[in-house]
Amino acid sequence: MRLLHTMLRVGDLQKSIDFYTQLMGMQLLRVTRRPEQNYDLAFVGYGTNPEHAELELTYNYGVSSYEIGTAYGHIALGVVDVHACCERIRAGGGVITREPGPVKGGSTVIAFAQDPDGYKIELIQRDQAFFA
Repeated sequence: MRLLHTMLRVGDLQKSIDFYTQLMGMQLLRVTRRPEQNYDLAFVGYGTNPEHAELELTYNYGVSSYEIGTAYGHIALGVVDVHACCERIRAGGGVITREPGPVKGGSTVIAFAQDPDGYKIELIQRDQAFFA
């Protein structure tokens, strides 16, 4: 088995596409429009399946916001430089909810950002070799 994608319901599809592509460095992989069923999908990620898991951004026509709920935690992304990533997000109008620094009780450098719909994204610093 392999993880294929995670679906997030979003209130503004283009705003979410812009956030994940422009601020998080993902690529828009494909868009599916289903006007007869009142929804559109956009898949974003760092590569195509089966090598990389993707995010499925689902926009249901007429719904501009959702309650995230207490069961949702976060999406985790590996980045080469957490500080630079946070600055890019901040410069693009994004929100950093935890500044870069070591995880409590450890040395791994992390930070947290928030997407336009309020979903939390953990940024975990990794060596360049991790991405090879």
